[in-house]
Amino acid sequence: MTKENITTGANITREKMIQLLNEDLAGEYQAIIAYTVYSQVLKGAAYTDIARELEAHAGEELAHAIKIAKQIDYLGGMPCVTPKPVKTSNDPVEMLRADLENERATVGRYRERIRQAEAMGEFALSETLREIIVQEQDHEIDLSAALGINVPHAKTPAHGKNGQSQLKDTHAPRR
Repeated sequence: MTKENITTGANITREKMIQLLNEDLAGEYQAIIAYTVYSQVLKGAAYTDIARELEAHAGEELAHAIKIAKQIDYLGGMPCVTPKPVKTSNDPVEMLRADLENERATVGRYRERIRQAEAMGEFALSETLREIIVQEQDHEIDLSAALGINVPHAKTPAHGKNGQSQLKDTHAPRR
């Protein structure tokens, strides 16, 4: 399979899409946990508003997880139950940066997943992912504002050995 075929979704099977969506689902679980924890441990007047916002993000990520699990089931798969690892820190800025990095990676993966779903003719899946990506980009905006930086450019898929998708920066983050 060529690099272009992997990116566009040409020849992607339902089984491969289920695998990729399960990786995405594990990322949604990670986000639920991170936002739940971070929203409760951020301390100080400077973080009151963002802590409240992170709590709302946790609920939105749960809704995303449910939508992804529903699509996995529709494709004939079993939704995974294990989250990706959650980065913890005592430094609020480090926590917010970790969240921002996770959101950037998520947006990049969903952009690729939309192309793949459309190539498969799974238009309902691509529409579901479009709905999710809107909120994920809002999360990027909120986190960037909390950090006092511009929203970094999106990550785009790069394909390594064996066609494995890896995300790379399209541009260095602006500060």
